Amino acid sequence: MAKFRTDCIEKPIRMCFRIIGHFIGTHPWWFFIVPVIISTALGSGFYFLEDRTSNDIEEEFTPLEGPAKMERMFIQEYFPENESMFSSLRLNTDGTYACFIATSTTNILTVPHLEDILVLDSKVRNMTVEFEDELLQYVDICATVNGSCSSNAILNIIDYNASNVDLINLTFPTHISTSGRVSLRSTLGSVKINNSIVQSAKAIQFFYYLTEFNQSRSVIWLTEFIKLLSEESTNVSYSTSMSRQWEFDKVPKSIVPLFSITYTITMSFTIVSCLRLDNVRNKVWVATIGVFSTGLAVLSSFGMLLLMGVPFVMTVSTCPFLILGIGIDDMFIMISCWQKTNVHDSVVDRLADTYQDAAISISITTITDVLALYLGYSSPFRSVQTFCLYAGTAILFCYIYNIIFLGAFLALNGQRETSNRHWFTCVKIPVDCPPGKSRSYAICCVGGAYDHDTGTEEEQPISGFFGKYYGPFLTQKWTKASVVVLYAGYLAVSFYGCFELKEGIDLRNLASDDSYISKYYQDKNTHFSYYGPNVMVAVNKSLAYWEEDQRKTLSSCITDFKKLAYADKNFFLSWLDSFQVFANDLDINSENTFKINLLHFLEKRPMTWQDIHFDADNKIRSSRFFLQTLNISTTKQQKDMLISLRKTAEKCPIKLVVYHPSFIYLDQYTVIVDNTIQTIVVATVLMLAISLLLIPNPLCSLWVAFSIGSVIVGVVGFMALWDVSLDSISMINLIICIGFSVNFSAHVSYAFVSSTKADSNEKAVDALTHLGFPIVQGAVSTLLGVVALSFSESYIFRTFFKLIFLVITFGLVHGVAFLPVFLTFVGMCRNG
Repeated sequence: MAKFRTDCIEKPIRMCFRIIGHFIGTHPWWFFIVPVIISTALGSGFYFLEDRTSNDIEEEFTPLEGPAKMERMFIQEYFPENESMFSSLRLNTDGTYACFIATSTTNILTVPHLEDILVLDSKVRNMTVEFEDELLQYVDICATVNGSCSSNAILNIIDYNASNVDLINLTFPTHISTSGRVSLRSTLGSVKINNSIVQSAKAIQFFYYLTEFNQSRSVIWLTEFIKLLSEESTNVSYSTSMSRQWEFDKVPKSIVPLFSITYTITMSFTIVSCLRLDNVRNKVWVATIGVFSTGLAVLSSFGMLLLMGVPFVMTVSTCPFLILGIGIDDMFIMISCWQKTNVHDSVVDRLADTYQDAAISISITTITDVLALYLGYSSPFRSVQTFCLYAGTAILFCYIYNIIFLGAFLALNGQRETSNRHWFTCVKIPVDCPPGKSRSYAICCVGGAYDHDTGTEEEQPISGFFGKYYGPFLTQKWTKASVVVLYAGYLAVSFYGCFELKEGIDLRNLASDDSYISKYYQDKNTHFSYYGPNVMVAVNKSLAYWEEDQRKTLSSCITDFKKLAYADKNFFLSWLDSFQVFANDLDINSENTFKINLLHFLEKRPMTWQDIHFDADNKIRSSRFFLQTLNISTTKQQKDMLISLRKTAEKCPIKLVVYHPSFIYLDQYTVIVDNTIQTIVVATVLMLAISLLLIPNPLCSLWVAFSIGSVIVGVVGFMALWDVSLDSISMINLIICIGFSVNFSAHVSYAFVSSTKADSNEKAVDALTHLGFPIVQGAVSTLLGVVALSFSESYIFRTFFKLIFLVITFGLVHGVAFLPVFLTFVGMCRNG
């Protein structure tokens, strides 16, 4: 078992890369110029960027085939909205509206507060906007009931007179007035009651619903509403049905300045990392071209996909930050391998040797990154699909350009080194300082030194640190014991965090922190979170309602709904219950009498017409009821509510459909965990298979798989402790996590197996000597590539930074600490 190897694929790949390196080294200018021309051509796709941009929140952040979307189609087909009899309860979408919440630290239901609110209400209703040379007010575009604008119930109760509030005993959650029963659940917040009589309320919410007949007019009015409310006091928060989308559309623009900061920081780090005191061996230009190569990769990949008509979504905006770090990581590996070649060999042979040594390392990382991302395309979220497609393609281009474009420049730079020319002036300079020359001359005008024992470039001080100090220190027995204890603590904290993980994206986080809707959602969550949505329960079949057995069966199902933990047992709006009360002394047990009496009932309650669908044969094809939910302020409660409602509907002998517009977004909770686990498991198995093929030792390949699982557990656990939920945004990063965790572990494992040393401790030290510094360089460059996102005002971009930070940090620690120690424990993991 100790001698078992799987290098039947590794060796041919290395030889293939050697041939490629030899060919590129022979024709460097062709391979340096052609990628620039190709990138310019493909970059023309950015012309279509504006047309391809797709940032629709529902389309990007909800499951593509979520059950709620099918349920909505059913509701829209059988219960279309009635323009002349508007009812917010019966909306099958969010509707078109503006709203505000006024708050008080004590009681909003006082005369002074209500007077201010009435003034604000008057401003809103009398606000004038211009549309196509026509002046419009709220009354011209409002949603109507019997020809009048739908109104806010509390204003009707007090008859638009603030003083009347002291004369009326408001009851909550339902107030009974001369005009009938009125629900105040969404109107008053943080209510204190005594025997159902309102004693105080800290918040009041007003809605202004608009007709959906002409959206262009509505958009102009809503825009003016935001402008008006922005000038009001800090005790008023506001939003509209379009605000969430509008604020989300602004987010990508907020990170544009961060690109220049990121590229400046990364370029500076890369140049400093590749800076050599030797004026010939200096790799400053290689570092510059390495960064430029990643830019070409982004330009080519994005441009190509835009030319192909692939939508560009907001999450893709983070790709360039990520690709920059990945591309530079491969560049560091290639430079490290170049420095190990013999300086006396021809440039062509040096490049061939470089490619042969770097082939497996950079190929494993690219294949695993790309496969992990392309697997992510199976996600039910469009935002994840599009990101994975763009990122995977960009990494593929990055890999290709590093091989042909950066490799070609390595050859050109090698030609300069062979001629012993200065890195900046390209003038030939002496290897040794001539007699009589000053020290400053030696610093500026001398170069070309190399290790005369090995014939390779002189070892960098930081590389010597890993070989002379860190490696031997890490392989000490007491150090290994400490690493094992540290790892046990890491796992313990990670597993604890996994059980604290929350699910789903909070829609308020799609806007920037300083957005006006943030305060609105905060007020809504503080004062109006007790009562949830009014859920429609629709009968999806023709039912003989006049048969008593059918009514009893339906009533039994309704009772099951009322028994649910998240159902308000005191509120269930049922046209059938009301009709049976209406027809208490009438015969409704035959089809004919049932329908005759039902028509009389509906004539007296015209709004109820919207809850019954008659087909062409005057049969009741479908009808609906309404269930009030409560106590669903957390994402877990929302998920449990949705699942329990659907399960209850499935248990009913009568086919039922449950729906509310918010279910479109709540559907994410039902798929995010299962889909994430499925993607991670499949990707990990594929990564293991690739490792087995490319790393010439099966046991070390298993250690790579172990590292993947260990890093993922750590990222999931710590992201929960860092207040990051499992949603489509973090799912993207967990997919990236798979590829990155392979990057670090594959480098170390491959170097360990390939080492010619006999002792396992020596193997670990040898692996760290050769790859310790490039791994650290790659990790730091990737972190620098995304660090600017930590200053973003958007939750999405900060989440991206947090998870990349965790992935890189844990991957680095596994690569330079945990894995080298664990590999020394396994005697079978040797180079046979």
